[in-house]
Amino acid sequence: MSATAVLRVDNLESYYGPIQAIRGVSLEVREGQLVTVLGANGAGKTTLLKTISGVMDPEKGTVKLEGTEIQGNEPDRIVARGMVHVPEGREIFPLLTVAENIAMGAYTRSDKAAINADEEMVYSYFPILKERMTQAAGTLSGGQQQMLAIGRGLMAKPHIMLLDEPSLGLSPLLTEEIFDIIRRLNTEQHVTMMLVEQNAAVALDVATYGYVMELGRIVMADEAATLAASKDVQEFYLGISQDENQRGQRRWKQRKTWR
Repeated sequence: MSATAVLRVDNLESYYGPIQAIRGVSLEVREGQLVTVLGANGAGKTTLLKTISGVMDPEKGTVKLEGTEIQGNEPDRIVARGMVHVPEGREIFPLLTVAENIAMGAYTRSDKAAINADEEMVYSYFPILKERMTQAAGTLSGGQQQMLAIGRGLMAKPHIMLLDEPSLGLSPLLTEEIFDIIRRLNTEQHVTMMLVEQNAAVALDVATYGYVMELGRIVMADEAATLAASKDVQEFYLGISQDENQRGQRRWKQRKTWR
């Protein structure tokens, strides 16, 4: 794995009015990594992604994308520089077709031949979307909308993709399918990723490295396998017992074996 840091965040602080949501967060994501950020509701995970991607401006600190500071830039400029944010809730364009949503992901690009090739790549990972190219995106199921949101993000040819709660509202089987595709995109397409997720067993299974947030701070950071084995992470930071997490990991591994 390359030692190059695609994303580096130093001493980041963000506020909602007078309320401080992010408190001195520092982290990095190296080229080729799939890094997860875990924590309970209200820990600041979504706010962290919004601040990194330019949806919110930080009060303090720096965000560097491949060595260049991007904090304070407009989100479209950050996308053009190579960072894509797939937000919580997907935020697809419901009245546009699937194909039109996919095309919107490439709005910063002008390389038509490469765009066409990337569309085919996206449809190869999400064949159900190709079947429904002319269907209004708002009529898709929740899992299909999540696929569409990820596919649209891929069309920007990102150097790093930020994914916020991709399993939100999905069944266990759809969660498995989405995370299998996330893993494949990371390993086969070499998409560097930063993943915010509450499903600890699944997130740590696909990730290479992880951070745990609590009340706007990073309280733990380690290799994903080390965090997965930590009773403290499971019980105190993620709100699940050791036995529950082990059962979840066993079910996840069994489903992968069945496939």
